[in-house]
Amino acid sequence: MTHDHDLVLRPTAAQREAALNPPAGRVGGDLVVETLVGLGATTVFGLPGQHALGMFDALRRSSLRYVGLRVENNAGFAADAYGRITGEAAPLLLSTGPGALTSLAALQEAASASAPVLAISSQIPSAGLGGGRHGYLHELPDQAASFRGVVKSVHTARTQSQIPSAIAAAWKSALTAPHGPVWVEIPQDVLAAPASLPVVTAMDATPDDLAPRPELTAVAAELLSGADRPAIIAGGGVVRSDASGKLRRLAELLDAPVVTTYGGKGAFPWEHPLSLQSWMEDRHTTDFLEEADVLLVVGSGLGELSSNYHTFRPRGRVIQIEADLGKLESNHPALGIHADARLALQALLETAAERHDPEAPERVRSLLSRVSDRIASQELTLEQSLLTAVRRALPARAPSFWDMTILSYWAWCAFDPRGTNLMHSAQGSGGLGYAFPAALGAAVADPSHPVLAVSGDGGALYSLAELATARQHDLPVTWLIIDDGGYGILREYMTTAFGRPTATDLSRPDYVALAQSFDVPAVRTTPETLEGDLAKALGTPGPSVVVLPAVLRMFAPTHLSQPEGR
Repeated sequence: MTHDHDLVLRPTAAQREAALNPPAGRVGGDLVVETLVGLGATTVFGLPGQHALGMFDALRRSSLRYVGLRVENNAGFAADAYGRITGEAAPLLLSTGPGALTSLAALQEAASASAPVLAISSQIPSAGLGGGRHGYLHELPDQAASFRGVVKSVHTARTQSQIPSAIAAAWKSALTAPHGPVWVEIPQDVLAAPASLPVVTAMDATPDDLAPRPELTAVAAELLSGADRPAIIAGGGVVRSDASGKLRRLAELLDAPVVTTYGGKGAFPWEHPLSLQSWMEDRHTTDFLEEADVLLVVGSGLGELSSNYHTFRPRGRVIQIEADLGKLESNHPALGIHADARLALQALLETAAERHDPEAPERVRSLLSRVSDRIASQELTLEQSLLTAVRRALPARAPSFWDMTILSYWAWCAFDPRGTNLMHSAQGSGGLGYAFPAALGAAVADPSHPVLAVSGDGGALYSLAELATARQHDLPVTWLIIDDGGYGILREYMTTAFGRPTATDLSRPDYVALAQSFDVPAVRTTPETLEGDLAKALGTPGPSVVVLPAVLRMFAPTHLSQPEGR
């Protein structure tokens, strides 16, 4: 009797010949790139360094496309966006010590946003491992320890024979829900030494399914079907698991209004009669959700930005579907369902009974009207007109990437992405410098659409070196820089909290002249001409920069006036 687990795939004659006679000139780095190709990778991002040269030498003997950026953190942001757009694990090749550590902020963002990034770093020579102070260049007592609190999993290959399995395990980890960044490190001598091992062929690293427990989805379906005022919060997990279609079907089955978190932008159609849009930082929205007798939270941990800064206090029954076990019921008691959003929503669709609530669309319209009236009373026409201009200029199906700047904070709440997986920002961990390098990664993933990046001048200063990357690879990215002479949102926060700002003003370059020095077309625009200038830039092949000098304001927050305990 033969069992499935007893079956072994027999190599073909060609594979046996290749195994017995591997090509000459290979090194340990070839095992890295061969494994990546065997796993299905086509593109890698990174930055070379002395200890990693074995990997980079191997690239020229592979079919992988290499996209090199100028700063490791920016390479990490580009890989993050590539992973978000394609749903594939995005390889990121790094060197030891300073090169590796410079990627930490980008990997934190990837972890917060569940973006699948496969970071592969070199290490000091094997003789130096173990924590002793041998004085090797870039030496750290325990390099992997710097990453364990940031990435999803850490993998080490100390010999060439360990490389394929270590990378395959990391690949599987990155793509098993919840997606996330993973870390692999390999010593310099292992990467650079001649390799006599057979060429790595197809690898099996199929991610595990995270299916819901059926008894839990049965209870959830019963609660939702019998609810008087159900509502749904859709987070980034819906986008990452490609479950927006199932979410819409469930909302329509239940006549349940849906609000999307900032990370979940596009998970539900903006103009749908049941769409509460994304006004999470609004007391009217918070009150609406608190009044739901059954609240379904899908793919969100209800963190700070998704709970109106932890002032949200649900009064009804909460059902939380979350792939990240650490987020499950971390902020509110719930019927916690540890599962991938797509699989859990499918289970609910198969078990929930249809309910009708003809008043639901009117309650949605009433809420959105109250939100609109609140914003209109603050006389913020400049900010609203700029967001409208950006939306009109951005073509259909064109993705956008937003840095931590005031216009982005507006966009989190008020921008219609017009599709799933089209709007991304650094709101996961809140670091500066995300938008432009991430947009470059998205353009590498799909150059058939122009890509928009939006930064303030403070965030732009983190990423200026990547104008060279954009030009070298001729990527169709238009970079909108809102120049207000400093860290605008911090200036506003400090003025509110302390009466005056400190350390928020910046001396800045002439961004138009600077972009042109990289041979990247650039124009200085005004609020009145922004739509036309931006549309023209987005419609022109290759990279471009649009600079808008403007001082913007945020809408008034609604969480600061809440009484203690709310």
